[in-house]
Amino acid sequence: MITVRHLTILGSTGSIGVSTLDVVARHPDRFQVVALTANNSTEKMLEQCHRFHPRYAVMLDAASGERLQTEIRAAGLAIEVLWGVESLEKVASLPEVDTVMAAIVGAAGIRPTFAAARAGKQVLLANKETLVMAGHIFMDVVKQYHATLLPIDSEHNAIFQSLPQHFTGDLTAVGVRRILLTASGGPFRQASLASLEQVTPEQACAHPNWVMGQKISVDSATMMNKGLEVIEAHWLFNATPEQIQVVIHPQSVIHSMVEYVDGSVLAQLGNPDMRTPIAHALGFPERIEAGVTPLDMFKVARLDFEVPDFRRFPCLGLAYQALAAGGSTPAILNAANEVAVESFLKRRMPFTAIPVMIEQVMQTVSRKDVTTLEDVLAADCMAREAAHEWLASLV
Repeated sequence: MITVRHLTILGSTGSIGVSTLDVVARHPDRFQVVALTANNSTEKMLEQCHRFHPRYAVMLDAASGERLQTEIRAAGLAIEVLWGVESLEKVASLPEVDTVMAAIVGAAGIRPTFAAARAGKQVLLANKETLVMAGHIFMDVVKQYHATLLPIDSEHNAIFQSLPQHFTGDLTAVGVRRILLTASGGPFRQASLASLEQVTPEQACAHPNWVMGQKISVDSATMMNKGLEVIEAHWLFNATPEQIQVVIHPQSVIHSMVEYVDGSVLAQLGNPDMRTPIAHALGFPERIEAGVTPLDMFKVARLDFEVPDFRRFPCLGLAYQALAAGGSTPAILNAANEVAVESFLKRRMPFTAIPVMIEQVMQTVSRKDVTTLEDVLAADCMAREAAHEWLASLV
């Protein structure tokens, strides 16, 4: 007998949310969408409401929420429209919901993700910032409220699949030597260092393998995305920085690997399509159809691996520094990066200034111990202020 899972999708109009709904639509007997949320994409949200008929549609932006409410009423849909952070938290913790896809990009996704964990939900985690900014606090909440945490990032999902099913947080106990976190190297892996000064937002967002949003595409180009994933892996798998090795793998066919003490290396392979990890988590512990084209190893033909160049990718080194420093430093790193990427996309500073801004903010904002989510958000706020001050000094 198939158990129907009742879903809230936080960030349904983003790339992860859209892919999630694609998988859900393939299994109408398995999934019921209870709530969809978005920032301000009312047109796309309205389309999703027509197709999936959720009970709730939530917008983060108030003006967008009011506009959606008018359109929902005009369409005669029996959907309750809400807006604001509190409403995101509400639909993440609804009693009738058992599974929450946490796919809101940025710090805005932290509070509703925490709400889902406190409600003991099965949390499908695609929001990096929750672990990067508030890793130990969030993991404590997951344990305290008996939530289930399943990683959606293709790399962390691959690691999850390559670890023993009985893994409970002790890598040594299950014979793991280290985690090999793969990275494509982005669009500038072979570009001359001098040419990076002239990189445009369009070039930075043109990822060679993955179709992603602008923010994560730029993060992939700087390899900050991989740095954030190193911090995530630390919390997800209780791994020390020394146990996490980043490996550049241009084909993006091996999504990550786990090396064992007996010399075995287990890897998860597949075409670069986010529907694979999404379907794995939605169906877990079963396997369900994802709509992904099967991997043709003969077409792939070769698999290449490279050591990351920290001169080309200074953001990766900054992430390792933040992880080693601990406390509020990862939150400071993340906030500075968000401001830096946004400024680059708006053409207010060059691509090569992204790590410069981040490093300056990390040096300016003092590291503090964090024990509550409020401590984390305070560090986030201070880092953003420092980043904007640094940006203003360029003018």
